[in-house]
Amino acid sequence: MYQYSSALLESLLIIKTFEGFSEKAYADPDTNGAPYTIGYGTQYYPDGSPVKQGQCVTKIKALEYLKHEIELIGNQLQELNLGLDESQTAALISFAHSVGWETFLYSNIIDSLEEEDYSEAVQDMSCWIFDNDHKVVGGLIDRRRHEVKLFLREQDELFTKSKDILLKAFREYVGSKGQVDAIRRLQESINPYALSVFANDYSNHTELVEFSDTELQTIYQDWK
Repeated sequence: MYQYSSALLESLLIIKTFEGFSEKAYADPDTNGAPYTIGYGTQYYPDGSPVKQGQCVTKIKALEYLKHEIELIGNQLQELNLGLDESQTAALISFAHSVGWETFLYSNIIDSLEEEDYSEAVQDMSCWIFDNDHKVVGGLIDRRRHEVKLFLREQDELFTKSKDILLKAFREYVGSKGQVDAIRRLQESINPYALSVFANDYSNHTELVEFSDTELQTIYQDWK
């Protein structure tokens, strides 16, 4: 039996909320026909047969279909061996359910996840807010916000609990593309003055030696 966590339940809630419930199957707006959608975004029944025009469903049955779909996506994600935590997996289940598994599988998001570049991954996720006519869909903006927030939940908790994040990052630095890109994004977000001070301090390892009282007296006596 699939193990349900609080994160996965939230993923289920995101899908249920933004897909909405349709008692009767409706046609794809682009084709005016197949694929037909029913319930909470279901296009194929658990036995693999497609939803057909005129078919109806109850809310309870629709929820059963949705549970089957997220279990299927969850298992497919596990097979990719991306090293995701529960919150990341749950968020990507909702995202893949929205855009389609094949679309998700061949997106740049997978490359970012393989490189553990989670910042780039969520930026890519946030871009999927357009319909087929390249118009922004308000509902997708809100859905992506929820998915990204869920995706970063355990990472945010880790950062909150962790001290000396930069020191840890320096120790683990190996020059991977994801690490280099992350450093460049951090650099762009830092105040230029603070960045220049850091660069100077980091490269200058010579400690300044304070003047003695006698030396200070000599200096001030010469200044008139």
